[in-house]
Amino acid sequence: MQETKKKQYLAGMKAAVPVILGFIPVGIAYAIMARQAGFTVSETCAMSAMVFAGASQMMAVGMTEQGAAILVIVLATFILNLRHLIMSTCVMNRMEDGSTKTRLLASFGVTDESFAIFTTQAKHRSAVYFLGLITVTYLSWNVGTFIGAVASDFLPEILTASLGIALYAMFISILVPNLTNNWKLGALVAMTAVCNSILTQLIPSSWALIVSTLLCAFLGVFFVDLKEEGGDEQ
Repeated sequence: MQETKKKQYLAGMKAAVPVILGFIPVGIAYAIMARQAGFTVSETCAMSAMVFAGASQMMAVGMTEQGAAILVIVLATFILNLRHLIMSTCVMNRMEDGSTKTRLLASFGVTDESFAIFTTQAKHRSAVYFLGLITVTYLSWNVGTFIGAVASDFLPEILTASLGIALYAMFISILVPNLTNNWKLGALVAMTAVCNSILTQLIPSSWALIVSTLLCAFLGVFFVDLKEEGGDEQ
């Protein structure tokens, strides 16, 4: 039985290896953004160790640099991470074993990537497999953060500034695959961007982001069908 658990853990680690290629570079980009926002090396690394949420961390340091209040940052990152409620539920329902403590530990490692890997493969459903999976994703993210935090003091300014585009690239990579077959979802994204641009002229940009996200998400409930196009061909 012990050998089986070991094999499951190693299988999870092996499945997560491709994620390293994405996590380390984006971790470096986050760390450079954090250092530019005034975070120390230890603060930058501590955020990755305790939060482990790339897009939210980038948003948080960006808003910090803009002088946003803590409450606004918390609200914005909470809204951005609401999808984790659904992803965590799917992951836990799929697991066939694991104590409460094990599941709580596993829940900390739920990201878009670990969720996608765990829920799309048919063979493994154990908590041990998922722990192996998130071991690699967690370590690679934190290794990237450490490299970026230390290297930011030595890299040319033009290079560190250009890496800020990583945040936008990350969001685009998440959005585009879902927009190609659903024009209503694309329209909702465009409407949110326009709404945010207008509100930014009237209220602080941090609050504009929160209001536009909540307002357009509410409106999207009434006209966006996530199953709309792509699966209805005879």
